[in-house]
Amino acid sequence: MKTLTKIIIQNIVTAFSFEPPLDLERIRKAFPSECFFETLEDRRYTFRVVAIRTKEPNFTFLIYRTGKIVCTGSKSIPDAECSDKYLLSRFQEAGIKTKLKTSAKIQNIVATTYSKNPLDLEKFILKLQQDKNFRIIYEPEQFPASIIKFLLNKENEATILLFSSGKLVCVGLKTVEQTQEAIRRINSKLSKLI
Repeated sequence: MKTLTKIIIQNIVTAFSFEPPLDLERIRKAFPSECFFETLEDRRYTFRVVAIRTKEPNFTFLIYRTGKIVCTGSKSIPDAECSDKYLLSRFQEAGIKTKLKTSAKIQNIVATTYSKNPLDLEKFILKLQQDKNFRIIYEPEQFPASIIKFLLNKENEATILLFSSGKLVCVGLKTVEQTQEAIRRINSKLSKLI
């Protein structure tokens, strides 16, 4: 019984780094229309960061003085894997001298899907709790979804947010294959328990 709709990647997070340390003030001045957040002058923040949002491709970069970069917003693996080269070329065009220290590595994939059938979340959670391979947090007064955690393999733990509306969000994995496998396992449980 197929319970879930097509899986859609909503966000891919990558991390990479440049060297030497970056001049954040110069970066902010080089990209005034794309810079939407910075903590350079605000002493409430113990870290210094500049955030840049690009439209095409749709990336948001958190840029730290140390050279560490976190990129969010991509919806495809090829785009995410090229985020380091894209930002490096933008910096070079703006006259900011830097080079790649570490390449873009995927840190997290966020994917969604929906249940095709009505979902009695409380009933499903009660049945799923009998399986000791799943850890479940469900406090509907605090958060509208159940948080389901389970080991996908020896190195990777999957986290699934399951809403009574039937929406399912998978987070915390680093490959599309792992994400698909985690959703497949929940789909299998949904098929048996619904």
